[in-house]
Amino acid sequence: MAGRLVIKLASVAAFLLAWHVATTTGAVSSVFLPSPAQILAQAQDLIASGDLWKSVLISSERVFAGFVLAGLVAVPLGVVMAVWWPAKAIVDPFVSLLRPLPSITWIPLTILWLGIGEQQKVAIVFLGSWIYMLFYTLAAVQRVDPLLVRAARNLGAKDVAVMWQVILPAALPGIIAGLKITLAISWSCVLSAELVAAQSGLGALIWQGKDWGNLPLVLVGMVAISITVLIADLIAERIERLLLPWERHRRT
Repeated sequence: MAGRLVIKLASVAAFLLAWHVATTTGAVSSVFLPSPAQILAQAQDLIASGDLWKSVLISSERVFAGFVLAGLVAVPLGVVMAVWWPAKAIVDPFVSLLRPLPSITWIPLTILWLGIGEQQKVAIVFLGSWIYMLFYTLAAVQRVDPLLVRAARNLGAKDVAVMWQVILPAALPGIIAGLKITLAISWSCVLSAELVAAQSGLGALIWQGKDWGNLPLVLVGMVAISITVLIADLIAERIERLLLPWERHRRT
């Protein structure tokens, strides 16, 4: 475990060193790629002013709101579609129509419907995320071993008991894995909304850097997104360990 961490840190250090050498020796022009020192200086300025923390918090709130709303709709709907074929037959045509549409295609409509306020940003996250949650939930429930369900019924379990005590516990690891993947998708959705119609958030920060010709600011925004999503993944893994204690032995 320690050796793996050392390798990871060494690879990052080697990359940063190569980047530093390439930009400071003039092999790569700072017009196209600023040095790590320039990016660090820009980040320090944003941290000192509080603008970076404010942008991270605003974008995180938008992602959280849209992600939770999508989960409240998609997860129950996915479970119902997996266990009751009429629901799947009803919803499938609409899912097939909406699935090819990326979140950015909803921006003009949501601006017309909701303006450019917070509701519009949350709506973009919701519209770009819920369908993926639905697919992951549907697949997770459909992969539950039918022998488990049959055994529970043979022991006299009713439909509600089978759902709560057999199907959902068996499908929960797959559902949570899908939610973790969709969380990163939710971040891409909010950034597309902030790049087009926002005065705050990490996407707006990146766009301001583009407008001002400030490449270090653009890269600070990009790094902040990556670090924020990484922290969110770590939190999600901790929650997953709490919810799925029986899965720990598989990862050790």
